[in-house]
Amino acid sequence: MSTDDTTTSNCGASTTESKADASTDADAASKCGGATTESSSSRGGATSSESSSSCGASGDDENVGATVEDFDADPGQLIAVGLGPGQPEGMTARARSALLEADHIVGYTTYVELLPDEVTGAAEDIYDTPMCGEVSRTEESVDRALAGNDVAIIGSGDPNVYALAGLALEILESKDATASMVDFEVVPGVPAAQSCAARVGAPLVNDTVSISLSDHLTDMPTIESRLHAAAKEGFTIAIYNPWSRKRRDNYEKACEILMEHRDPETPVGIVHGAGRDDETVEIVELQNLEELGETDLVDMTTTLLVGNEDTYVWDDRMVTPRGYESKYDY
Repeated sequence: MSTDDTTTSNCGASTTESKADASTDADAASKCGGATTESSSSRGGATSSESSSSCGASGDDENVGATVEDFDADPGQLIAVGLGPGQPEGMTARARSALLEADHIVGYTTYVELLPDEVTGAAEDIYDTPMCGEVSRTEESVDRALAGNDVAIIGSGDPNVYALAGLALEILESKDATASMVDFEVVPGVPAAQSCAARVGAPLVNDTVSISLSDHLTDMPTIESRLHAAAKEGFTIAIYNPWSRKRRDNYEKACEILMEHRDPETPVGIVHGAGRDDETVEIVELQNLEELGETDLVDMTTTLLVGNEDTYVWDDRMVTPRGYESKYDY
């Protein structure tokens, strides 16, 4: 036996939920996000919504719902905000200001939990989804802005580095809206590669390539090709998301590729949970990297910084020469 409850969302759209004894199936077909399957709970007065989709799977959260013609209100503002490494003091002053000015905040649950209390307390509403709800929560942020709210969609690091700033623009375009219509703005944050590099010295002062090993939007052969090229050409390499439960082989393959092109003693900086309570920092040799894949040190919150052929370790810090020594005496 179930009951149907119809409520009004903060975007002014109606949401119908069907609640059963054994399971909950809520099909929301509103002007604030396309049709999605969600389970909603309360977070200190804010709304916390969880998507049941999985990474790479096709589902309702991949289908754009409402278009700009479905909204009667004057559009609000949409801002993509980078939180930086994680701790509140690592957030830029502009990011903090943008979040305090936003009516609604939308983001991945883990990132929402990193927000300082003054930000969450000031928001009228907070909407979050777990891992892999990128499309649904980005469309939610767009629709809330088109419905007249000032909205901030958040992410760790910088919105332009393996994040959702581009997706927000794509969804705006798909709805026949424009970036100017919602006064779209990107508020940069400190990317993971930079914040993690700061923890191990100065490994990125020369040419650098960033690669994500657990990017469900990119097939592994493409990732391997990029890694081969970066390693062969001698770039310093920042590796994001090196290990996940579904993509464990990617890490082993990456170590194999790096060993093919780099000296086994090449320094590698490992930063786990940068700016968070469980932050751990180590510098190891490349030849010892693969065995660390089975430890808690390497997971989706870890960034690897693989030195180039000139990188060395001095005083427990990685140093990548910029080339000044060849032109100046010091």
